[in-house]
Amino acid sequence: MIASTAMRPRIGIARRRDALDGACAEAIAEAGGEPTWLGNEGPAEAALAAIEALLVPGGPDFLPPAPYPADVRFSPASQGRLALDRALLAGARAAGLPVLGVCYGMQLLAVASGGALHYHVPHDVAGALEHRSGDPAARHAVELLPGTRLSLLFAAREIAVNSRHHQAVSDPGAGLCVAARAADGVIEAVEAEGGLDAPFVVGVQWHPENLERAHRAALFGALVDACRRR
Repeated sequence: MIASTAMRPRIGIARRRDALDGACAEAIAEAGGEPTWLGNEGPAEAALAAIEALLVPGGPDFLPPAPYPADVRFSPASQGRLALDRALLAGARAAGLPVLGVCYGMQLLAVASGGALHYHVPHDVAGALEHRSGDPAARHAVELLPGTRLSLLFAAREIAVNSRHHQAVSDPGAGLCVAARAADGVIEAVEAEGGLDAPFVVGVQWHPENLERAHRAALFGALVDACRRR
């Protein structure tokens, strides 16, 4: 692991620079980190050696193992991309690096921990709310579970988040706990068990990089702080 400046720890983004709108990188920089694009090709070991934390941002779908209605469309991740993201995540966790997963990144975190997914929320969750809003300004409430890292970071029991996903975590997997739920019961965040005493491993289903400054500061600031504490 390389030494970074105390002021701006390097946060690796598991993607090429041109594959995102740049909001994640801007949020990292705003919080005091140095965004570092890791690309879509390996080896994972070389990428991990250059960073102090890993961000797995939003991305494509996980392909379901069962048939779904014909009108349900999936945009699955390529096998190469999925393999590299899995390797980056496994390496980061083995090294004790802080990890933040956003949308697809949260789902990957759960799957890699032995958890499971709802592959299409409207089909899999009875009475599900609208989780794939086409309105970028739309928000819905999520409950932050007491004692979780997220509830302490936001100092709140409920926050409003954006929502543009049709897949979701149904089982967070080993070593992770549910940190937030929507009103319909859909899991909206997971984290390492143990609250603030646990390593910084957090997954959120929403897109914090597109929310207001105070929200970005709470979450991305905590990621940068976790790097500095190491």
